[in-house]
Amino acid sequence: MKLLESFYTRKDVVKIAKELLGKVLVTEFDGIYTSGMIVETEAYAGAVDKASHAFGSRRTKRTEIMYSNGGKAYVYLCYGIHHLFNVVTNAKDVPHAILIRAIEPIDGLAYMLQRRSMKKLQPSLTAGPGAMSMALGIHTRHTALSLQGPEIYIEDRGIKVSGKNIIESTRVGVAYAAEDAYLPYRFSIKGNPYVSKGKGL
Repeated sequence: MKLLESFYTRKDVVKIAKELLGKVLVTEFDGIYTSGMIVETEAYAGAVDKASHAFGSRRTKRTEIMYSNGGKAYVYLCYGIHHLFNVVTNAKDVPHAILIRAIEPIDGLAYMLQRRSMKKLQPSLTAGPGAMSMALGIHTRHTALSLQGPEIYIEDRGIKVSGKNIIESTRVGVAYAAEDAYLPYRFSIKGNPYVSKGKGL
């Protein structure tokens, strides 16, 4: 079942980031259907979070979508190479977002391998936000898409991840965020091989 908008518009970005583990991220572009179970996420708490693009209520053309009602895609380019997919959460004008860092492939494996120029399935196919987006065909042009639409959405397929199997750690690449770099806002499924190798602090 596709997650309802009400799933995304709740106030607690950390809780939502944890609950996205085990959900299934789906893309369908030009008739190509691919999907994977979300195994790693990072929460970004908007204006008060020094690691967030919206810290201090910063608004730019790129980040404006973060200020929309929850349930939209925020896709940005990192290092001029990697397209990173985020889920916008909370209410309008509260710029919370969750970076989806890794998935375990489910559907459309042949297409994922082709997009990544890989011959066989291995964790590096979708471990890490840049690799994941490439495998799923997600680009910056998809930013602002509704997660209720036909092209990108997230499903609940009944996969349950218990709290004891959720690892909490610091986020990746946010050393610039002073004390907020130490927040345990990165969540992953314990023992899953598709969790990225990115190291926090």
